Amino acid sequence: MTLPNQVELTNRANPIEDHQLQPHDSIWRVMLRKYMSNKLAVIGAILLFIIIGSALFAPWLAPQDPSKQVLLDKLSPPGDKYILGADNLGRDTLSRLLYGARVSLLVGFASVAGSIFIGTVVGAVAGYYGGKLDAVLMRFVDAVISFPSLFLLITLVTIFEPSLFTLIAVFAIFGWTGTARLVRGEFLSLRSAEFVLAARTLGIRNTRIIFSHILPNAMGPIIVSATLGIGGVILAEAALSYLGLGIQPPIPSWGNMLQSAQNPQVMLGAWWYPLFPGFMILITVLAFNFVGDGLRDAFDPKIND
Repeated sequence: MTLPNQVELTNRANPIEDHQLQPHDSIWRVMLRKYMSNKLAVIGAILLFIIIGSALFAPWLAPQDPSKQVLLDKLSPPGDKYILGADNLGRDTLSRLLYGARVSLLVGFASVAGSIFIGTVVGAVAGYYGGKLDAVLMRFVDAVISFPSLFLLITLVTIFEPSLFTLIAVFAIFGWTGTARLVRGEFLSLRSAEFVLAARTLGIRNTRIIFSHILPNAMGPIIVSATLGIGGVILAEAALSYLGLGIQPPIPSWGNMLQSAQNPQVMLGAWWYPLFPGFMILITVLAFNFVGDGLRDAFDPKIND
């Protein structure tokens, strides 16, 4: 005979296993629980919520016009008038950081959306049909990957006039190869699944099988890849803008804020000028990486929450 206290102790000995057997648990609840168990992922999500919210409400949060120049106040230190100081043209650093977040996040989200679309289509077609079509598409992917990415970006941005649209297009066109390989691998493992064979038996068209049956089951790795990719694009945009090949003034971005602060005299005499945009780039990229790692663990069925 088992005593009540023994039953309670037995249940407490393996609470995860017991909790996973609850009938009301759905896959989304299990994934959310796994994500919330990752403290860094939760911190990253909170940081992204604050950063994205600040960018969306920049016109209301910015204390001044980000393009307003007051030359008498150039390189003013943080204080009552300029909370985070002023730049070399007397513009409010906080206002430019808020508006620069809009530009940097727009480049990141738009570029990754384009690259994810291209990579998903190429990878899905290659993985589903296989054979010669798969071989041709994958050799094309290998050819694109073989080019030095940073050198290629600099060359294309130099040929075309540097602008917001040019950066988004270049990042999208040449950033899809990793997604294509990832999606191809998922489709190769799913195309022989029973639900796919059943759909073929019923005479469902291949395009519908690809996008309505297989693709939803491969969305987990795609979402993780997109999240991690946004941080990389923001970092690449900052690097190009720092070199003077990205977003051009007077449009503020975190990269061109660093570019205008690269004078050694400015960096030594006005430490706040390069510090804050560099700090925002660091925090944003780390936040996206934390969220991406949390999503990867949440979508991985081999990891218990």
